[in-house]
Amino acid sequence: MTTAQDLLFKTLSDPTRRAIFERLCRDGEQTVGALTAQSGVSQPAVSKHLGVLRLAGLVRDRQAGRQTHYSAQLDALAPLTDWATQMKAFWEARFDDLEDLLRRMDQ
Repeated sequence: MTTAQDLLFKTLSDPTRRAIFERLCRDGEQTVGALTAQSGVSQPAVSKHLGVLRLAGLVRDRQAGRQTHYSAQLDALAPLTDWATQMKAFWEARFDDLEDLLRRMDQ
């Protein structure tokens, strides 16, 4: 079974897709043309990456005349944020246990 975390990790594992998402996060809403001009890949490739990002809930599209504008959906990162928080707590506890063990060994 694919989880929301799995989908987000898989979607963001592609460096071009991740760069497009990061650009939308940093620079705000952009058209496919603007993203293509900055990406170094073809317009069809950018459109395909945007489709994958949209299916994962990471971007939203908005039509304005003949242009499609894309924007990042930061709330979609919540499963990754939750996972990172859990992993941080796990490793902090492990390091605390190691520190206690080392202290006992020094005594």
